[in-house]
Amino acid sequence: MSQFLFLYFCDMRKLTLIFGIIFFVSCFDVEQNCSDFKTGTYKSEIIIDSVLYTSNFTRTTKIQIEEFDGKIDSSSVRWINDCEMIFKTINPKNLNEKKDIHLKILTTTTNSYKFEYGYVGDTNKRLGEAILMN
Repeated sequence: MSQFLFLYFCDMRKLTLIFGIIFFVSCFDVEQNCSDFKTGTYKSEIIIDSVLYTSNFTRTTKIQIEEFDGKIDSSSVRWINDCEMIFKTINPKNLNEKKDIHLKILTTTTNSYKFEYGYVGDTNKRLGEAILMN
């Protein structure tokens, strides 16, 4: 009988701990100060197939100019809301560049944001981080 009570109380402690963690996590509010990142100069980091790709870009409320691998591309920016935007390449050189890109800011810190992006209408999304340089 004492073994049963011991196991019962151990299980109750585990359940209490699990419910406490669930309660704490459910009360945690993810910071999203997206409007702080509508303009500025950034360094972007994206991992694709275990390879880190880095680019630098400057964004105004309507235009983004990005340098990647020695090439410069410009896109128009259309904000859907404070945390989501659509990029349209200004001078597309091929069919892929003609596709609009949807970017959604997921979380923010004081000087960076994590985002997901992909072609408009495509369910395949990739993740990245942008770090404010100025």
